[in-house]
Amino acid sequence: METTPLTQKELAIVDVSAATAHGDQSALSSALNAGFDAGLTLNEAKELVGQLYAYCGFPRALNAASTLMRVAGERRPAEGRLPSPPPSGRAIEVGTDNQTRLCGRPVSGPLFDFHPQLDEYLKAHLFGDIFSRDNVDWRTREIATIAALAARPETAPQMSSHIEVGKVNGITEAQAKAIVARVQCPEDPSRLPPDWSAFPVGEPNVAYAQYFIGRSFLAPVSTEQVGISAVTFEPGCRNNWHVHQARSGGGQILVVTAGEGYYQEWGKPARLLRKGDTVNIPAGVKHWHGAGPHGWFQHLAMEAPGEGGHTEWLEPVTDRDYLKATASHSQP
Repeated sequence: METTPLTQKELAIVDVSAATAHGDQSALSSALNAGFDAGLTLNEAKELVGQLYAYCGFPRALNAASTLMRVAGERRPAEGRLPSPPPSGRAIEVGTDNQTRLCGRPVSGPLFDFHPQLDEYLKAHLFGDIFSRDNVDWRTREIATIAALAARPETAPQMSSHIEVGKVNGITEAQAKAIVARVQCPEDPSRLPPDWSAFPVGEPNVAYAQYFIGRSFLAPVSTEQVGISAVTFEPGCRNNWHVHQARSGGGQILVVTAGEGYYQEWGKPARLLRKGDTVNIPAGVKHWHGAGPHGWFQHLAMEAPGEGGHTEWLEPVTDRDYLKATASHSQP
C-alpha cells in the first residue's frame, strides 16, 4: 500500500497548486473537491489561490479563482475563518521581518542590489501583505509554493530555494521530496508536464542500469553522423564515476534540456546545470552527472568523434559524496 508523509489535505493543496500553475482547470476542479473532502475550508482555498498569483501570474490565478467559485457553489464547503486585521506598521518593515523569520536569516544578494524594485515588492507585498494573512500558516503556504514551482521547469532554482525555506518552517526532507514527487510524477515519468522538455523521456535505461543509482530513461535522438540520446534522470539519480576513453579525439558533450542537475570531475567541485547549459567532457576525464535531489533532469548526450572510443565505468557516487556535491549549491 502506497504511503506518503503528507496528509490528504496537504496532498490536495499540492494538487491545487500544481493545477493552478499548469492552468489545468479540470485537474484543479478535482483537486478542490478532494481538498474539501479532506477538510480544506473555502477561505483557506481562497487564500492559497490568491497567494499563487505571486508565483503563477494574475491570469492563471484569476482562472483558478473562477474555477474555485464554481466548485464552491456546487459543494458549499465550510467557510473557515478569515485572516486577522493586518499588522500595524509599514508593509516593507513587516515584510522584511517576516522574510527573515521565514528564511531563518536576512535575505540579500547581488540580484536585489541590481534590481531593488523586486526586492521591495517581495518584502512589502509578498511577505508583508500576503504572508501576514494568518488564516493559513507559513508551513502550508510553503507547501503550496513548492508545488507550484515544481510544476514549471523554468522555476527549478526558486523551487530549490523554497524547499530550504520550507525546512525552516517545519517541512521535512521526506515531505519536500513527496511534494515534488507528486507534481513531477516519478512513478510515471510519461506524465511529466507536456512542456517539460522538447525531447521524449524514452524507455527505462535497462542496458546501463548497473552503472546508475536510481532510475534513468533513454530516448535515441540521432543514430546517423553523430549519435545523440536524450537521457532522463529521476530525482537523486546519477551515473557512476566513469571515463570516456579513446585512442584519439573522443569524449562527450552534454546539453541540458530540462530540470536541474549536476556534473562533477574528479577532484573538482560539482557544477550546477540548468536548461541550456553545455558541458564539454574531454576523453580521459573521470566524472559523473545526474539529477539534483528534488527534481527530474534531462540532457542530450553526444559522443564526440574519435578513434577507439569506449566508456570505462568505475565506482558509484556514494550518497555522502552526492549530498556533499549537491548541498554546496543550495539557495536559502
